[in-house]
Amino acid sequence: MEENKKEKKPFYKRWWVWLIVVVIVVGVIGSQGGQSSQPQQDAGTAQAEQTQTDAAPADTDTTQPAEDAASNVPSEYRNALAQAESYSEMMHMSKQGIYDQLTSEYGGQFAAEAAQYAIDNLQADFKANALAKAEEYSSGMHMSKQGIYDQLTSEYGEQFTAEEAQYAVDNLVADYNANALEKAKSYYNDMNMSKEQVRQQLTSEYGEQFTQAEADYAVANLA
Repeated sequence: MEENKKEKKPFYKRWWVWLIVVVIVVGVIGSQGGQSSQPQQDAGTAQAEQTQTDAAPADTDTTQPAEDAASNVPSEYRNALAQAESYSEMMHMSKQGIYDQLTSEYGGQFAAEAAQYAIDNLQADFKANALAKAEEYSSGMHMSKQGIYDQLTSEYGEQFTAEEAQYAVDNLVADYNANALEKAKSYYNDMNMSKEQVRQQLTSEYGEQFTQAEADYAVANLA
């Protein structure tokens, strides 16, 4: 019976044992190969990102600061502009009046180019300036509405435009009866005019240019 029994092979000679060993070895080698290839992929990605960074255009600001532009303006021009701003803000002058004052031999004595630069760059509300002047003529000199308008537009006066002067008289809050009375008092008491002379002076186109109603009110209320 012992002869009929098959001879048992040693453990290491069985085929399935070697098959298992081969599978294990292949798995180990594949795992090592995957780990070694990962750094190469990361290095390639990093290199590509670096290339994109290097290729990106630099963000440059080509805008010239306003201070640089202003520094190119001659000092004489800037001085003219500063004076123009003072004339507008403090004296409420018109555009033409400011230009004439800047170039006058009795005023700023600036060259025409400097004065024109000042006018061109002056930020001013000339309608508001005209209104401020109108208020001065009404409260300080007791002028009539027509008299104020003529003074605002006169080439020997303020030299505002017709539009600016009209805006001023339209928006001026004034008591023209009271203005006429104040003028009448100066003619009657200081110049010893008769009431009729006062009336004529108040309404004359060469005089005060009050309306007839305003002149009548003034004469009627003379003391």
